[in-house]
Amino acid sequence: MTHHEPHPHSHPLPLDQAPHSIWRGIHQTLGKDTVGGALLLAATVLALVLANTGAAGFYNSVRDFTFGPESLHLNLSVGSWAADGLLAIFFFVVGLELKEEFVAGKLRNFSTAIVPIAAAIGGVAVPALIYVVVNLRSGSDALQGWAIPAATDIAFAVAVIAVVGRHLPPALRTFLLTLAVVDDLLAISIIAIFYTDDISFLPLGLALIPLAAFAVAVQRGVRAWWLLIPLGVITWALMHASGIHATVAGVLLGFMVPVIATTRARVKDGVDANGRQLYDGLAAHFADRWSVVSTAVAVPLFAFFSAGVTVGGLSGLLDAFHDTIALGIIAGLVLGKAIGITATTFLVTRIPGLRIDPTITWVDMIGMAFVAGIGFTVSLLVGELSFGVGSESDNHVKVGVLTGSLIAAIIGGVILSLRSRHYRTRLS
Repeated sequence: MTHHEPHPHSHPLPLDQAPHSIWRGIHQTLGKDTVGGALLLAATVLALVLANTGAAGFYNSVRDFTFGPESLHLNLSVGSWAADGLLAIFFFVVGLELKEEFVAGKLRNFSTAIVPIAAAIGGVAVPALIYVVVNLRSGSDALQGWAIPAATDIAFAVAVIAVVGRHLPPALRTFLLTLAVVDDLLAISIIAIFYTDDISFLPLGLALIPLAAFAVAVQRGVRAWWLLIPLGVITWALMHASGIHATVAGVLLGFMVPVIATTRARVKDGVDANGRQLYDGLAAHFADRWSVVSTAVAVPLFAFFSAGVTVGGLSGLLDAFHDTIALGIIAGLVLGKAIGITATTFLVTRIPGLRIDPTITWVDMIGMAFVAGIGFTVSLLVGELSFGVGSESDNHVKVGVLTGSLIAAIIGGVILSLRSRHYRTRLS
């Protein structure tokens, strides 16, 4: 699946359009996976530094500062606004790109789409099972975190592939992105079922009204921000009030946007060699516009307010590594993801008619499976829901998530870097 970048002009811009040219250059830069990964990593490192220095008090006070209307269940901390609100933008872009693949891309064929979906299920089940095995003797409290290593952080994982795998088959990124979205949705479903005390069905039902209005508007080609953004925000707020994780609203809104350009819903996209006007669907148009907001604002801010765990020096780090909660998370992310994804893919492709893209080798798949062990976004969220924000166990969860993610990224990154070098040599 490709990032949607603005199409370059076929002729030089006049001087009076130079500001537009500068903006387009910034837009293209921020749209790159490598830049997104760098911003995400920088935000994570900055949060860890602040949380473990004299600035910890300031960092915690900003993250825990609450604001918003209590009557709408939106009196949230800054950290919660980042996790529940800004992250919905990221999931909106992911929903747009995934729908494009299902409608017009490689995933439109059932035999191609079902394999990464099955792999995602294996990549959720096996890490959870490994976590449970590691924590069986630790009591029911520790077992509450069984779903922590279940999800893949899409932004980090895709960034790793963008950095080390420039010559890898494009189908591998599509497989990873599909798998990551599905297992995030599975993890969010787990949150709704196992980590939600109360689901309010009235706001959940009411959320369908603005969602339907949004769908009708975009199907008719409406692009007016003053109409679509309020409908999206209302859908998100009602989803949040229902008790279901609000990022689900982002994915649902993305799925509502049409992919195929029609006479009603289309955007001019330059001209072809014969001078005929070309059109793009609204999904590509919205993904192009919102991917920059997601990459430059939403995801880095979430990382900044979620990754700030106070380690407590070397002794604190060692304490975390003696906790089976952290060990179970590390084992689940590093081993569970790799085993679950690879083994499930192998078993499913034994079924006649089901296969992975012929450009992907099994070594590529193993490297990608390790990269999928980068758990961050939903893993940290489930940890907070399992053990409570700021508790000792929650701090150990964050150490486990960050450590497991780092190990998985290094192993997967090395494998994919070697594979990318192999493909580059073969092409030269």
